Amino acid sequence: MEINIIDAKTGEIDDEMKYVHDSSLDYKGRIPLRSSTGSWKAAFFIIGIEFSERLSYFGIATSLIIYLTKIMHQDLKTAVKNVNYWSGVTTLMPLFGGFIADSYLGRYNTVIASCIIYLMGLILLTLSWFLPSLRPCEHANMCIEPRKIHEVFFFLAIYLISIGTGGHKPSLESFGADQFDDDHVEERMQKMSFFNWWNFGLCSGLILGVTVVVYVQDHVNWGVADIIVICVMAFSFLIFLIGRKFYRYRKPSKSPFIPMMQVLIAAISKRKLPYPSNPTQLYEVSTSEGNNGKLLAHTNQLKFFDKAAIVENEGNLTKEQSPWKLATVTRVEELKLIVNMLPIWILTLPFGVCASLPGTFFIKQSNIMDRKIANGFEIPASSTYAIAAISMMISIALYDKIFVPILRRITGNERGMSILQRIGFGMLFSIVTMIVAAFVERKRLHVVEMNPSKGSLSMSVFWIVPQFLIIGFGDGFTLVGLQEYFYDQVPDSMRSLGIGLYLSVIGASSFLSNLLITIVDHVTSKSGKSWFGKDLNTSRLDKFYWLLAIIATVNVVIFTLFAQKYTYKNVKG
Repeated sequence: MEINIIDAKTGEIDDEMKYVHDSSLDYKGRIPLRSSTGSWKAAFFIIGIEFSERLSYFGIATSLIIYLTKIMHQDLKTAVKNVNYWSGVTTLMPLFGGFIADSYLGRYNTVIASCIIYLMGLILLTLSWFLPSLRPCEHANMCIEPRKIHEVFFFLAIYLISIGTGGHKPSLESFGADQFDDDHVEERMQKMSFFNWWNFGLCSGLILGVTVVVYVQDHVNWGVADIIVICVMAFSFLIFLIGRKFYRYRKPSKSPFIPMMQVLIAAISKRKLPYPSNPTQLYEVSTSEGNNGKLLAHTNQLKFFDKAAIVENEGNLTKEQSPWKLATVTRVEELKLIVNMLPIWILTLPFGVCASLPGTFFIKQSNIMDRKIANGFEIPASSTYAIAAISMMISIALYDKIFVPILRRITGNERGMSILQRIGFGMLFSIVTMIVAAFVERKRLHVVEMNPSKGSLSMSVFWIVPQFLIIGFGDGFTLVGLQEYFYDQVPDSMRSLGIGLYLSVIGASSFLSNLLITIVDHVTSKSGKSWFGKDLNTSRLDKFYWLLAIIATVNVVIFTLFAQKYTYKNVKG
């Protein structure tokens, strides 16, 4: 419950509590009234459209490997690479979308524009199934080789969805987090929960996407499923627009890269100057333009950049200084924040490779196993992805409601554990996942060897449930932690770009996964039999999983060393 401070003279609520003074504006361009804008009242509208977007996205993404192999008849290796290429582009595009949102359009306007592009992609995808001239072939479910025109329109449609996602994801999530005031104790605590419940809503949409939408794909047709997705996305877009008056908005700033270049150039030009004996001698101003008026405290890391804040001639400070020759401490610290993020970003890539497997190899494994349950009902292969989502939801709920309160009392940290500790803890589950997946795949291959005619259809799909459960539980720590880290630790003017950096981990990991598959395929082919055959039964995914387990283990050790030395953003009180 919000505690209002009453002015003793007027008897009215103190202005600092009544209005939000964090550089945000209401929909009419005024200082927002705290009681009627932002917080959960606005966040629920934003989480709602994320729910529908994830329903749409995962309804397509988790079935893509099935579509490419079943409808387009691509071999396993080609299909996996195409899925990874699409996934890579989809999760790297947010870097561009985040830049546009922060620098030019603003987050709200970027969400609007990207939703329209997203809907265009969904409509084109639907038409590629229903229009006779664009269908895969005359009888879409009986294709031997699809028409070229269908392939062109199909890939055009899903890459339009990539572009839409590129603007939607970073802008919407950062826009949601913007609804909470960091300078207000209650709202700051709510923001810490926001990322948890954001992912809870995300997983809810994911589950419906990989169950209801995928069921329609399997038992009706892909086109009808696409129509359902369009209707849900269009409805939630309308709801998002209805919430307009409840939102808090931030004006886009200039390109965040120009101030960083100014710091770099100034530091290089003054590289020969001696470092001042006292850091307080470095140049600073009363308020910062780049961090929503907040000043960042000086840190002792990357001291070379501090040269940019050295005052060469104090007598000239009365005149306006060129930012290419003299930078403030806050500007220098903003550059340090980004540079310090690079090792963390790189060290999360192996985790991203492991996290991409449920959408490719895991689903393909389930597709050739016994998926029948009670009364002959057959679980769609893509629906097995829901297991990971359910596990992630359980992980998030346990962490937010049980782990955090206990850890707060133990550590005294208002987050419970630090952001990087949360990320590192989740990474441990990716190692366990790869080990379990390796044993299960070895078991499946043994079943195939014993009964080649039936293959692994005699092996229940529930054998692969543990690997989905474990990776999903770990995602509740690592993925949510990465979102919070890249939003919180970038300069305030770059928060959409920060979410883009988080998503780019998954995108870069998809390309890294393709590269790793290519290298392993080349090396193992030369030494005898490739680990990646035409299908799973002629492949050795168990060995590939063991390789990933080793890589992930080494990576966690190195990540821990960097995390221990990491310095978090420190805003002057």
